[in-house]
Amino acid sequence: MTTPIPAAGRRLPLVLRNTAFGRVWLGQVLTQAAVRMFQVGVSWWLVAYAVSGGNGLASGLFMAVSTLPAVALAPFVARAVARFAHRSLLRAAAGTAGVAATALAVWAYTSGLPLPAAYAATLALATCQAFFDPCLTTSVPELVDDEDIEAATGFELSTQSLASLGGALLGALIVDRAGVAGLAVGCAAAYVSAAALIATVRFRTPDTGADGGAGESERRTLRQVLAGLPYVRRILISFTAANLFTTAVFVVIPLYTKSVLHGGGGTVALLEASLGAGTLVGSFTGARVPGRPTVVGAACLGAMAVALGVPGLVGERPVIAGCLAVAGWSVGVIGVRFVALFQRLVPAGDKPAFFAVMQAVLGATFPVASLLFGLLGDHLSVQTLCLIQAAGLVPAACALALLREPAPEPPAAAGSPRVMEAVGGGR
Repeated sequence: MTTPIPAAGRRLPLVLRNTAFGRVWLGQVLTQAAVRMFQVGVSWWLVAYAVSGGNGLASGLFMAVSTLPAVALAPFVARAVARFAHRSLLRAAAGTAGVAATALAVWAYTSGLPLPAAYAATLALATCQAFFDPCLTTSVPELVDDEDIEAATGFELSTQSLASLGGALLGALIVDRAGVAGLAVGCAAAYVSAAALIATVRFRTPDTGADGGAGESERRTLRQVLAGLPYVRRILISFTAANLFTTAVFVVIPLYTKSVLHGGGGTVALLEASLGAGTLVGSFTGARVPGRPTVVGAACLGAMAVALGVPGLVGERPVIAGCLAVAGWSVGVIGVRFVALFQRLVPAGDKPAFFAVMQAVLGATFPVASLLFGLLGDHLSVQTLCLIQAAGLVPAACALALLREPAPEPPAAAGSPRVMEAVGGGR
Protein backbone atom coordinates (compact mmCIF):
# COMPACT_ATOMS: atom_id res chain seq x y z
CA MET A 1 0.00 0.00 0.00
CA THR A 2 1.20 3.49 -0.79
CA THR A 3 0.96 6.42 1.61
CA PRO A 4 -2.20 8.46 0.95
CA ILE A 5 -1.54 11.77 -0.73
CA PRO A 6 -3.01 14.83 0.99
CA ALA A 7 -6.02 16.44 -0.66
CA ALA A 8 -4.00 19.53 -1.56
CA GLY A 9 -1.48 17.36 -3.37
CA ARG A 10 -4.22 15.85 -5.49
CA ARG A 11 -4.70 19.22 -7.16
CA LEU A 12 -1.25 19.04 -8.69
CA PRO A 13 -0.93 17.48 -12.15
CA LEU A 14 0.00 13.82 -11.97
CA VAL A 15 3.35 14.33 -13.66
CA LEU A 16 4.36 16.75 -10.88
CA ARG A 17 3.22 14.77 -7.83
CA ASN A 18 4.44 11.46 -9.27
CA THR A 19 7.92 12.23 -10.58
CA ALA A 20 8.59 8.62 -11.62
CA PHE A 21 5.62 8.65 -13.97
CA GLY A 22 6.50 12.18 -15.04
CA ARG A 23 9.99 11.16 -16.20
CA VAL A 24 8.72 8.11 -18.07
CA TRP A 25 5.95 10.19 -19.65
CA LEU A 26 8.47 12.80 -20.76
CA GLY A 27 10.54 10.00 -22.26
CA GLN A 28 7.53 8.91 -24.29
CA VAL A 29 6.93 12.50 -25.41
CA LEU A 30 10.50 12.64 -26.70
CA THR A 31 10.39 9.27 -28.50
CA GLN A 32 7.03 9.84 -30.15
CA ALA A 33 7.98 13.40 -31.08
CA ALA A 34 11.14 12.07 -32.69
CA VAL A 35 9.43 9.37 -34.73
CA ARG A 36 6.63 11.76 -35.74
CA MET A 37 9.15 14.45 -36.67
CA PHE A 38 10.99 11.92 -38.81
CA GLN A 39 7.82 10.68 -40.51
CA VAL A 40 6.51 14.15 -41.34
CA GLY A 41 9.92 15.45 -42.37
CA VAL A 42 10.79 12.58 -44.69
CA SER A 43 7.25 12.45 -46.11
CA TRP A 44 7.57 16.14 -47.04
CA TRP A 45 11.10 15.53 -48.37
CA LEU A 46 9.74 12.83 -50.69
CA VAL A 47 6.88 15.00 -51.99
CA ALA A 48 8.80 18.26 -52.33
CA TYR A 49 12.42 17.28 -53.08
CA ALA A 50 13.22 13.62 -53.70
CA VAL A 51 10.53 12.34 -56.07
CA SER A 52 9.49 14.11 -59.26
CA GLY A 53 6.61 11.80 -60.24
CA GLY A 54 4.30 9.55 -58.26
CA ASN A 55 4.48 11.69 -55.12
CA GLY A 56 1.39 10.12 -53.62
CA LEU A 57 2.62 6.55 -53.98
CA ALA A 58 6.10 7.40 -52.65
CA SER A 59 4.68 9.15 -49.59
CA GLY A 60 2.05 6.47 -49.03
CA LEU A 61 4.62 3.68 -49.25
CA PHE A 62 6.84 5.49 -46.75
CA MET A 63 3.98 5.86 -44.24
CA ALA A 64 3.04 2.21 -44.77
CA VAL A 65 6.58 1.05 -43.99
CA SER A 66 6.61 3.18 -40.85
CA THR A 67 3.62 1.29 -39.44
CA LEU A 68 4.47 -2.27 -40.42
CA PRO A 69 6.50 -3.19 -37.28
CA ALA A 70 3.61 -2.54 -34.88
CA VAL A 71 1.48 -4.97 -36.87
CA ALA A 72 3.99 -7.65 -37.88
CA LEU A 73 5.79 -7.85 -34.52
CA ALA A 74 2.75 -7.84 -32.22
CA PRO A 75 3.18 -11.45 -30.93
CA PHE A 76 6.91 -10.94 -30.30
CA VAL A 77 6.28 -7.58 -28.62
CA ALA A 78 3.67 -9.15 -26.33
CA ARG A 79 6.11 -11.87 -25.22
CA ALA A 80 8.91 -9.36 -24.69
CA VAL A 81 6.72 -7.04 -22.59
CA ALA A 82 5.54 -9.99 -20.47
CA ARG A 83 9.00 -11.47 -19.87
CA PHE A 84 11.44 -8.57 -19.51
CA ALA A 85 11.69 -5.80 -16.94
CA HIS A 86 9.73 -2.89 -18.33
CA ARG A 87 12.31 -0.25 -17.48
CA SER A 88 15.02 -2.21 -19.28
CA LEU A 89 12.83 -2.73 -22.34
CA LEU A 90 11.85 0.94 -22.54
CA ARG A 91 15.45 2.06 -22.13
CA ALA A 92 16.71 -0.40 -24.74
CA ALA A 93 14.07 0.66 -27.28
CA ALA A 94 14.90 4.36 -26.90
CA GLY A 95 18.66 3.74 -26.92
CA THR A 96 18.55 1.56 -30.03
CA ALA A 97 16.50 4.17 -31.86
CA GLY A 98 19.09 6.77 -30.89
CA VAL A 99 21.86 4.66 -32.40
CA ALA A 100 19.86 4.21 -35.64
CA ALA A 101 19.14 7.94 -35.93
CA THR A 102 22.80 8.79 -35.29
CA ALA A 103 23.92 6.38 -38.02
CA LEU A 104 21.47 7.94 -40.46
CA ALA A 105 22.70 11.44 -39.62
CA VAL A 106 26.31 10.44 -40.30
CA TRP A 107 25.33 8.84 -43.61
CA ALA A 108 23.29 11.85 -44.72
CA TYR A 109 26.09 14.30 -43.84
CA THR A 110 28.84 12.34 -45.56
CA SER A 111 26.98 11.47 -48.77
CA GLY A 112 23.67 11.87 -50.54
CA LEU A 113 20.90 9.87 -48.91
CA PRO A 114 19.32 7.28 -51.24
CA LEU A 115 15.60 6.56 -50.97
CA PRO A 116 16.09 2.98 -49.65
CA ALA A 117 18.07 4.35 -46.71
CA ALA A 118 15.19 6.63 -45.70
CA TYR A 119 12.76 3.71 -45.83
CA ALA A 120 15.14 1.48 -43.85
CA ALA A 121 15.59 4.19 -41.20
CA THR A 122 11.88 4.65 -40.64
CA LEU A 123 11.52 0.87 -40.39
CA ALA A 124 14.16 0.77 -37.64
CA LEU A 125 12.68 3.69 -35.68
CA ALA A 126 9.15 2.33 -35.98
CA THR A 127 10.34 -1.06 -34.73
CA CYS A 128 11.75 0.52 -31.58
CA GLN A 129 8.52 2.48 -31.05
CA ALA A 130 6.49 -0.72 -31.52
CA PHE A 131 8.15 -2.04 -28.33
CA PHE A 132 8.12 1.24 -26.44
CA ASP A 133 4.43 2.20 -26.63
CA PRO A 134 2.70 -1.02 -25.47
CA CYS A 135 5.37 -1.52 -22.83
CA LEU A 136 4.65 1.90 -21.35
CA THR A 137 0.89 1.34 -21.47
CA THR A 138 1.33 -1.96 -19.64
CA SER A 139 3.61 -0.26 -17.09
CA VAL A 140 1.09 2.37 -15.98
CA PRO A 141 -0.10 0.37 -12.92
CA GLU A 142 3.57 0.00 -11.88
CA LEU A 143 3.98 3.77 -11.82
CA VAL A 144 0.70 5.17 -10.44
CA ASP A 145 -2.01 4.26 -7.92
CA ASP A 146 -5.28 2.76 -9.14
CA GLU A 147 -7.23 5.99 -8.66
CA ASP A 148 -4.73 7.77 -10.94
CA ILE A 149 -4.99 5.33 -13.87
CA GLU A 150 -7.39 7.49 -15.88
CA ALA A 151 -5.27 10.60 -15.31
CA ALA A 152 -2.14 8.67 -16.27
CA THR A 153 -3.92 7.42 -19.39
CA GLY A 154 -4.78 11.00 -20.33
CA PHE A 155 -1.15 12.06 -19.98
CA GLU A 156 0.09 8.99 -21.82
CA LEU A 157 -2.28 9.49 -24.74
CA SER A 158 -1.45 13.17 -24.87
CA THR A 159 2.06 12.22 -26.02
CA GLN A 160 0.75 11.54 -29.52
CA SER A 161 -0.75 15.01 -29.70
CA LEU A 162 2.37 16.59 -28.22
CA ALA A 163 4.39 14.65 -30.78
CA SER A 164 2.23 15.99 -33.60
CA LEU A 165 2.32 19.46 -32.13
CA GLY A 166 6.07 19.49 -31.55
CA GLY A 167 7.63 16.84 -33.75
CA ALA A 168 5.39 17.41 -36.75
CA LEU A 169 5.74 21.17 -36.40
CA LEU A 170 9.51 20.84 -36.64
CA GLY A 171 9.79 17.98 -39.15
CA ALA A 172 9.00 19.78 -42.41
CA LEU A 173 10.67 23.02 -41.28
CA ILE A 174 13.94 21.24 -40.43
CA VAL A 175 13.94 19.46 -43.80
CA ASP A 176 13.45 22.79 -45.60
CA ARG A 177 16.43 24.31 -43.75
CA ALA A 178 18.82 21.48 -42.81
CA GLY A 179 17.77 18.50 -44.89
CA VAL A 180 17.37 14.94 -43.69
CA ALA A 181 20.73 15.06 -41.94
CA GLY A 182 19.58 17.82 -39.59
CA LEU A 183 16.34 15.93 -39.05
CA ALA A 184 18.24 12.78 -38.00
CA VAL A 185 20.40 14.75 -35.54
CA GLY A 186 17.31 16.12 -33.80
CA CYS A 187 15.77 12.64 -33.60
CA ALA A 188 18.96 11.13 -32.17
CA ALA A 189 19.11 13.79 -29.43
CA ALA A 190 15.49 13.11 -28.44
CA TYR A 191 15.96 9.33 -28.24
CA VAL A 192 19.15 9.54 -26.18
CA SER A 193 17.50 11.98 -23.75
CA ALA A 194 14.52 9.64 -23.37
CA ALA A 195 16.76 6.67 -22.59
CA ALA A 196 18.59 8.72 -19.95
CA LEU A 197 15.33 9.81 -18.28
CA ILE A 198 13.96 6.26 -18.08
CA ALA A 199 17.21 4.98 -16.59
CA THR A 200 16.58 7.18 -13.51
CA VAL A 201 13.15 5.69 -12.71
CA ARG A 202 12.38 2.82 -10.31
CA PHE A 203 9.30 0.77 -11.29
CA ARG A 204 7.12 -0.93 -8.70
CA THR A 205 6.85 -4.71 -8.63
CA PRO A 206 3.73 -5.55 -10.66
CA ASP A 207 0.77 -6.95 -8.73
CA THR A 208 -0.43 -9.99 -10.66
CA GLY A 209 -3.40 -10.45 -8.34
CA ALA A 210 -5.72 -13.40 -8.69
CA ASP A 211 -6.17 -13.34 -12.45
CA GLY A 212 -3.39 -15.69 -13.23
CA GLY A 213 -0.30 -13.53 -13.36
CA ALA A 214 2.28 -13.35 -16.05
CA GLY A 215 2.83 -17.09 -16.20
CA GLU A 216 -0.77 -17.76 -17.21
CA SER A 217 -0.73 -14.82 -19.64
CA GLU A 218 2.27 -16.29 -21.40
CA ARG A 219 0.32 -19.49 -22.04
CA ARG A 220 -2.60 -17.56 -23.58
CA THR A 221 -2.37 -16.61 -27.24
CA LEU A 222 -3.41 -13.20 -28.53
CA ARG A 223 -6.46 -14.84 -30.11
CA GLN A 224 -7.47 -16.31 -26.75
CA VAL A 225 -7.12 -12.95 -25.00
CA LEU A 226 -9.53 -11.26 -27.41
CA ALA A 227 -11.85 -14.27 -27.49
CA GLY A 228 -12.44 -13.77 -23.77
CA LEU A 229 -13.31 -10.10 -24.26
CA PRO A 230 -16.19 -10.02 -26.79
CA TYR A 231 -17.32 -6.48 -25.97
CA VAL A 232 -13.80 -5.12 -26.24
CA ARG A 233 -13.25 -7.09 -29.44
CA ARG A 234 -16.26 -5.45 -31.12
CA ILE A 235 -15.03 -2.01 -30.12
CA LEU A 236 -11.61 -2.73 -31.62
CA ILE A 237 -13.22 -3.90 -34.88
CA SER A 238 -15.22 -0.67 -35.16
CA PHE A 239 -12.16 1.51 -34.62
CA THR A 240 -10.06 -0.61 -36.96
CA ALA A 241 -12.57 0.07 -39.73
CA ALA A 242 -12.53 3.78 -38.88
CA ASN A 243 -8.73 3.88 -38.92
CA LEU A 244 -8.73 2.86 -42.57
CA PHE A 245 -9.99 6.37 -43.30
CA THR A 246 -8.68 8.50 -40.42
CA THR A 247 -5.02 7.51 -40.72
CA ALA A 248 -5.01 8.49 -44.40
CA VAL A 249 -4.84 12.10 -43.19
CA PHE A 250 -1.06 11.75 -42.82
CA VAL A 251 -0.80 11.05 -46.55
CA VAL A 252 -3.39 13.67 -47.48
CA ILE A 253 -1.78 16.59 -45.61
CA PRO A 254 1.43 16.92 -47.69
CA LEU A 255 -0.50 16.28 -50.93
CA TYR A 256 -3.13 18.88 -49.97
CA THR A 257 -0.41 21.38 -49.08
CA LYS A 258 1.30 21.05 -52.44
CA SER A 259 -1.64 20.73 -54.82
CA VAL A 260 -4.41 22.80 -53.18
CA LEU A 261 -2.74 25.31 -50.84
CA HIS A 262 0.49 25.60 -52.90
CA GLY A 263 2.44 25.96 -49.66
CA GLY A 264 5.76 24.75 -48.28
CA GLY A 265 7.09 23.16 -45.13
CA GLY A 266 5.58 25.90 -42.97
CA THR A 267 2.10 25.05 -44.21
CA VAL A 268 2.65 21.34 -43.52
CA ALA A 269 3.79 22.29 -40.01
CA LEU A 270 0.68 24.43 -39.46
CA LEU A 271 -1.69 21.65 -40.49
CA GLU A 272 0.12 18.99 -38.48
CA ALA A 273 0.21 21.31 -35.47
CA SER A 274 -3.54 21.94 -35.77
CA LEU A 275 -4.18 18.21 -35.68
CA GLY A 276 -1.81 17.78 -32.74
CA ALA A 277 -3.23 20.72 -30.78
CA GLY A 278 -6.74 19.34 -31.14
CA THR A 279 -5.62 15.91 -29.97
CA LEU A 280 -3.83 17.46 -27.00
CA VAL A 281 -6.98 19.26 -25.87
CA GLY A 282 -9.03 16.11 -26.42
CA SER A 283 -6.62 14.02 -24.36
CA PHE A 284 -7.00 16.29 -21.34
CA THR A 285 -10.75 16.91 -21.68
CA GLY A 286 -11.86 13.44 -22.74
CA ALA A 287 -12.56 12.26 -19.19
CA ARG A 288 -14.99 15.18 -18.74
CA VAL A 289 -17.13 14.40 -21.80
CA PRO A 290 -20.37 12.85 -20.48
CA GLY A 291 -21.94 9.68 -21.82
CA ARG A 292 -21.17 6.01 -22.24
CA PRO A 293 -17.92 5.28 -24.09
CA THR A 294 -19.65 3.81 -27.16
CA VAL A 295 -21.99 6.80 -27.46
CA VAL A 296 -19.14 9.26 -27.05
CA GLY A 297 -17.03 7.32 -29.55
CA ALA A 298 -19.79 7.29 -32.16
CA ALA A 299 -20.37 11.02 -31.75
CA CYS A 300 -16.65 11.73 -32.10
CA LEU A 301 -16.41 9.62 -35.27
CA GLY A 302 -19.34 11.60 -36.69
CA ALA A 303 -17.61 14.87 -35.86
CA MET A 304 -14.45 13.60 -37.55
CA ALA A 305 -16.43 12.69 -40.68
CA VAL A 306 -17.66 16.27 -40.96
CA ALA A 307 -14.25 17.75 -40.14
CA LEU A 308 -12.40 15.65 -42.72
CA GLY A 309 -15.06 16.20 -45.40
CA VAL A 310 -15.27 20.00 -45.29
CA PRO A 311 -11.76 20.54 -46.80
CA GLY A 312 -12.99 18.52 -49.77
CA LEU A 313 -15.44 21.33 -50.49
CA VAL A 314 -13.59 24.43 -49.24
CA GLY A 315 -9.88 24.68 -50.05
CA GLU A 316 -8.83 27.45 -47.67
CA ARG A 317 -5.95 27.24 -45.20
CA PRO A 318 -7.88 28.43 -42.08
CA VAL A 319 -10.72 26.03 -42.91
CA ILE A 320 -8.59 22.89 -43.11
CA ALA A 321 -6.55 23.95 -40.06
CA GLY A 322 -9.72 24.33 -38.01
CA CYS A 323 -11.16 21.06 -39.31
CA LEU A 324 -7.98 19.18 -38.41
CA ALA A 325 -8.15 20.65 -34.90
CA VAL A 326 -11.70 19.27 -34.53
CA ALA A 327 -10.63 15.89 -35.89
CA GLY A 328 -7.69 15.82 -33.48
CA TRP A 329 -9.91 16.66 -30.51
CA SER A 330 -12.17 13.74 -31.43
CA VAL A 331 -9.17 11.39 -31.57
CA GLY A 332 -7.98 12.57 -28.16
CA VAL A 333 -11.37 12.06 -26.51
CA ILE A 334 -11.75 8.58 -28.02
CA GLY A 335 -8.28 7.57 -26.87
CA VAL A 336 -8.75 8.60 -23.24
CA ARG A 337 -12.20 7.09 -22.83
CA PHE A 338 -11.44 3.74 -24.40
CA VAL A 339 -7.87 3.09 -23.21
CA ALA A 340 -8.98 3.90 -19.65
CA LEU A 341 -11.88 1.48 -20.16
CA PHE A 342 -9.51 -1.24 -21.38
CA GLN A 343 -7.14 -0.67 -18.45
CA ARG A 344 -9.97 -1.62 -16.10
CA LEU A 345 -11.54 -4.42 -18.15
CA VAL A 346 -8.44 -6.41 -19.06
CA PRO A 347 -6.90 -8.66 -16.35
CA ALA A 348 -3.39 -7.64 -15.30
CA GLY A 349 -1.87 -10.89 -16.55
CA ASP A 350 -3.32 -10.35 -20.05
CA LYS A 351 -2.37 -6.70 -20.43
CA PRO A 352 1.00 -7.26 -22.20
CA ALA A 353 -0.66 -9.40 -24.85
CA PHE A 354 -3.76 -7.22 -25.07
CA PHE A 355 -2.05 -3.87 -25.55
CA ALA A 356 0.31 -5.36 -28.12
CA VAL A 357 -2.59 -6.80 -30.07
CA MET A 358 -4.56 -3.56 -29.65
CA GLN A 359 -1.72 -1.65 -31.24
CA ALA A 360 -1.48 -4.23 -34.02
CA VAL A 361 -5.22 -4.39 -34.71
CA LEU A 362 -5.67 -0.64 -34.78
CA GLY A 363 -2.50 -0.19 -36.81
CA ALA A 364 -3.17 -2.97 -39.30
CA THR A 365 -5.14 -0.64 -41.56
CA PHE A 366 -2.45 2.06 -41.58
CA PRO A 367 -0.23 0.44 -44.23
CA VAL A 368 -3.29 -0.35 -46.34
CA ALA A 369 -4.68 3.17 -45.96
CA SER A 370 -1.30 4.76 -46.73
CA LEU A 371 -0.78 2.74 -49.89
CA LEU A 372 -4.40 3.03 -51.03
CA PHE A 373 -4.75 6.78 -50.52
CA GLY A 374 -1.22 7.39 -51.81
CA LEU A 375 -2.03 5.54 -55.02
CA LEU A 376 -5.41 7.26 -55.33
CA GLY A 377 -3.66 10.60 -54.80
CA ASP A 378 -1.83 10.10 -58.11
CA HIS A 379 -5.14 9.62 -59.98
CA LEU A 380 -7.79 11.61 -58.06
CA SER A 381 -7.81 15.13 -56.71
CA VAL A 382 -6.80 15.42 -53.08
CA GLN A 383 -10.14 17.07 -52.27
CA THR A 384 -11.88 13.94 -53.52
CA LEU A 385 -9.74 11.96 -51.09
CA CYS A 386 -11.08 14.14 -48.26
CA LEU A 387 -14.66 13.31 -49.24
CA ILE A 388 -13.82 9.59 -49.39
CA GLN A 389 -12.41 9.79 -45.86
CA ALA A 390 -15.59 11.45 -44.57
CA ALA A 391 -17.89 8.92 -46.22
CA GLY A 392 -15.90 5.98 -44.90
CA LEU A 393 -16.28 7.06 -41.26
CA VAL A 394 -20.08 7.09 -41.29
CA PRO A 395 -20.60 3.27 -41.22
CA ALA A 396 -18.02 2.89 -38.43
CA ALA A 397 -19.78 5.56 -36.34
CA CYS A 398 -23.14 3.83 -36.84
CA ALA A 399 -21.71 0.42 -35.90
CA LEU A 400 -20.26 1.81 -32.67
CA ALA A 401 -23.51 3.61 -31.81
CA LEU A 402 -25.49 0.38 -32.25
CA LEU A 403 -23.09 -1.70 -30.13
CA ARG A 404 -24.93 -3.03 -27.08
CA GLU A 405 -23.03 -2.80 -23.85
CA PRO A 406 -23.18 -5.91 -21.63
CA ALA A 407 -25.47 -5.77 -18.62
CA PRO A 408 -23.54 -5.44 -15.35
CA GLU A 409 -23.40 -8.54 -13.15
CA PRO A 410 -23.89 -8.60 -9.38
CA PRO A 411 -20.66 -7.98 -7.44
CA ALA A 412 -18.39 -11.01 -7.74
CA ALA A 413 -16.57 -12.67 -4.90
CA ALA A 414 -13.31 -11.17 -3.75
CA GLY A 415 -10.43 -12.10 -5.99
CA SER A 416 -12.49 -12.53 -9.15
CA PRO A 417 -11.03 -10.89 -12.23
CA ARG A 418 -12.47 -7.45 -12.93
CA VAL A 419 -12.98 -8.35 -16.54
CA MET A 420 -15.65 -10.90 -15.50
CA GLU A 421 -17.48 -8.23 -13.53
CA ALA A 422 -17.45 -5.86 -16.50
CA VAL A 423 -18.10 -7.97 -19.56
CA GLY A 424 -19.16 -11.37 -18.35
CA GLY A 425 -22.81 -10.67 -19.15
CA GLY A 426 -21.98 -10.11 -22.81
CA ARG A 427 -20.58 -13.58 -23.43
